[in-house]
Amino acid sequence: MTLTSVELAVGCNEASDLLPVRSPEVLAAHGARRAYWTVLDEGTVEQCLALLLERPDGTWTAHHAAFDAGPETGRTEDGEALARFGDWVYVLGSHFGSKGGPLRPKRAFVARFRESDVGRPGAAPLHIVRNQFRLHRLVNDALAAADITPLPPGNRVQARFIVETINRGTAREKSWATRLAPGDLPLNVEAAAFTPSGTLLLGLRFPVTEKGEPVLVEVAGVEGMFDSAFGPGSSPGGPARRGAGLGGVDARTWPEVVGAYVLTGATPPGALVGFRALTAVGDGTYEAVVGSIDALGKGSVLLDDHPEGGDVTSRHVRFRLPEPAGGRRVTAELVADLAPFHNVEGLAVDGGQHVYVTDEDHRVAVWLG
Repeated sequence: MTLTSVELAVGCNEASDLLPVRSPEVLAAHGARRAYWTVLDEGTVEQCLALLLERPDGTWTAHHAAFDAGPETGRTEDGEALARFGDWVYVLGSHFGSKGGPLRPKRAFVARFRESDVGRPGAAPLHIVRNQFRLHRLVNDALAAADITPLPPGNRVQARFIVETINRGTAREKSWATRLAPGDLPLNVEAAAFTPSGTLLLGLRFPVTEKGEPVLVEVAGVEGMFDSAFGPGSSPGGPARRGAGLGGVDARTWPEVVGAYVLTGATPPGALVGFRALTAVGDGTYEAVVGSIDALGKGSVLLDDHPEGGDVTSRHVRFRLPEPAGGRRVTAELVADLAPFHNVEGLAVDGGQHVYVTDEDHRVAVWLG
């Protein structure tokens, strides 16, 4: 595949994921003929949502979008994945930790905003729900119950990501410490896309199966996390309030895992491969980028234990989920081998064109196929 590149600067930041803008108001507000959301890797989620814009003359620019996270301002980090359902754009944290561990509760969040709000003057409301490792527990329990055999975490991964997190949470008397258990798999959410029925597919960079295959988890009820208390003068589209407050009743419910799938045919012999990007392209079909389980040369404890998961180039694949009684194995069809890239972090399929974003040092590189 022949690719052309556009390099952009967004506050010396690096980009994760791509999601096409569908709101006419946003495009008009920025004088763009097309645009993509991306989430940056340095800072809180309200600081790290950016627009990559193509002007009518074909030139590109980047723009930090303004958001108001209300009482959750400054309480998140490491946004990784974007997904759309209707006018809502969802942003997911990695739920992981630094390269050397431990897991970080600030990364265990889901946020959302109405895209059309960004086309209006002022900061758009951003509603953030920090799930305090509830999703970690749900996914670990679902994988244990599924007909899937995950790759066991190595001793260092178990010690640094799970045991140390439990110890820190217990020492600080955090309620979330009880949601982790020795033997758990650290969760690294890297990609997401909604199904036509409204469930959310999570593409995991880790864990992978014992054969090194990528794992997908299907989650229902994500919208229920945002049905928290709303007192007088607030609305479900605005920032979350802590507790009931102002006479409100906290109606929040937590999601459930309704499926787990293994992507076959995407892993080179002897390698470990996880999801890097995921997008729904219609009619129950999805396209994804798969690649390494962590970055080389950055002190990854995960790669210390599993070096065969590092030197893996990116691949673009296509698949469909099986019917409800069709089993848990999903066959991938190769769309493009993206070698020599190891660092493709985002994929959009827009008007028949493939658009990628790569994780570069202090810049954003958009590649048009």
